[in-house]
Amino acid sequence: MPDVTSATPDLSSFQVWFLTGSQGLYGEETLRQVAEQSRRIADELGGSLPVTLVWKPVLTDPDAIRRAALAANADDRVIGLVAWMHTFSPAKMWITGLDTLRKPLLHLHTQANVDLPWSSIDFDFMNLNQAAHGDREFGYIQARLGIPRATVVGHVSDPRVVGDVDTWARAAAGFAATRSLKLARFGDNMRYVAVTEGDKTEAELRFGVQVNTWGVNELADAVDASLDSEVDSLVAEYEDLYDVVAELRSGGERHSSLRDGARIELGLRSFLTAGGFGAFTTSFEDLGSLAQLPGLAVQRLMAEGYGFGAEGDWKTAILVRAANVMGAGLPGGASLMEDYTYHLAPGNELILGAHMLEVSPSLTTSRPSLEIHPLGIGGKQDPVRLVFTADPGPAVVVAMSDMRDRFRLVANVVENVALPEPMPHLPVGHAVWKPAPDFRTSAAAWLTAGAAHHTVMSTAVGIDAFRHFADMSRTELLVIDEDTTLAGFQDRVRWNAAYHRLAQGL
Repeated sequence: MPDVTSATPDLSSFQVWFLTGSQGLYGEETLRQVAEQSRRIADELGGSLPVTLVWKPVLTDPDAIRRAALAANADDRVIGLVAWMHTFSPAKMWITGLDTLRKPLLHLHTQANVDLPWSSIDFDFMNLNQAAHGDREFGYIQARLGIPRATVVGHVSDPRVVGDVDTWARAAAGFAATRSLKLARFGDNMRYVAVTEGDKTEAELRFGVQVNTWGVNELADAVDASLDSEVDSLVAEYEDLYDVVAELRSGGERHSSLRDGARIELGLRSFLTAGGFGAFTTSFEDLGSLAQLPGLAVQRLMAEGYGFGAEGDWKTAILVRAANVMGAGLPGGASLMEDYTYHLAPGNELILGAHMLEVSPSLTTSRPSLEIHPLGIGGKQDPVRLVFTADPGPAVVVAMSDMRDRFRLVANVVENVALPEPMPHLPVGHAVWKPAPDFRTSAAAWLTAGAAHHTVMSTAVGIDAFRHFADMSRTELLVIDEDTTLAGFQDRVRWNAAYHRLAQGL
């Protein structure tokens, strides 16, 4: 069974089952060829995926299909199914199985051969190779039953097809991670803030995540239990990995603050590990006996794959965890992010994103600086933190909001850019980006949707992974990209409101 609670899951431990549809009328010889060809297609595709693709025997009757769906539901290793109708598989055979299925589904519309053998093609070939026929039957029954699914079209030798299946498999892994996610809230959300509120019961139904609260002094007890030898070792690791400012180094006048930061990381890590938590939140308004607001510890844990939300924002912590799992093994990373302030030069508008302390260094390939500065909020000692700029390149920022009758995801495609000028006096991890399609449209659409100010920024996976994630969790998704117009987006918000209320039934 894959350890979906692991901070850095091995995606190869997840399984996707490859199902092939046919029927008994073709006879044993044809079905033998179907099995051989479908296994070959599965092997070719599976060799390029981050998850383990498991070929299953050809399905030719309703009971076998139903049992395959039940077996997939019951197997925690299985995060989804790929289905291909190699020949004609009468779709009424699939009704009970599809209705039973509770795992994500991808319909692969492919065939065994790339080219038609024009000079030798006969009706035996046509009978064997009729996915163009069978998959249309399968597509109908999925639509008829209202089955959420992804559809990928093309031969598995096409890199675009492999890329599309890869993205879906990563989204399925992220969804599986939320389905088993335990999230620890240390303290409550920031007082009077609206967007960090939400229905935790509905979240467990929709995403599977368990959201519960622990007193911050339980965390403080774990921090106090850290051994001096462990602190010594972790501080040495800091000095090896980062450009530690002189005042924090061994012998520096503020070295004790670095040791406090290390002790917080050790305690936080031990608490999360012992409880099987994959995500957590903190609040600067509830720090108990902690010496400083966790900054460095949070940054490093996010970079390892944990989900995190600041100020009690558990919804963003879910997204950070999902994005970290979806992007496992890819360049880039995922982090809590917040639109902080703007550069409004006409034609070159930019957004500067950051947070008080907690931006993940997985967003950069540069060597961060480990510094200490006043925070001016929280009433504790000056916290240590990593300072860096996110690498230039494509990214996506995604927010989750509770809209009373549903959760809403809003995603904006963005481009991180290099700093136009140095920022020597901003001592936090940060990113600067240009939003698509342009600043005015993006900001107006974001406000129209009521999207949160906390987001996850992903530089490892893009918008398509979040589309799949939204489909799998049956969650509303509004996308702001290069094709967005404000009028069209406003219409989409109105149409979605009606659709999602009707889709929930009475």
